[in-house]
Amino acid sequence: MTELDPVIHAQARLRVVATLSALGDGDRIAFPRLQELLAMTAGNLSVHLRKLEDAGYVEVSKTHRGRTPATLIRLSRRGRLAFEEYTEAVRALLDPTSLDPTPSKEQS
Repeated sequence: MTELDPVIHAQARLRVVATLSALGDGDRIAFPRLQELLAMTAGNLSVHLRKLEDAGYVEVSKTHRGRTPATLIRLSRRGRLAFEEYTEAVRALLDPTSLDPTPSKEQS
């Protein structure tokens, strides 16, 4: 049986990764925009981004737009691959053809 990545599997982190995966490869999103899209508090989003960053799944960069600080987030290559593997694992769990076709004794 395929294991689901526990870093991605938490509902909030799954939402973050799924949202970031919709961006183009290398594209970044501003923290406030991501927070708005996910309807999460800044603190909650920060905690989940830290876990994803620690796993190497997201890259967080701090910069300035004029004099205003800006935090930009993107899915790393490793994160994109992990999400692809995660979605494949979920599909395998949901695909009835991946189940053992021989009936168990309980079903006979």
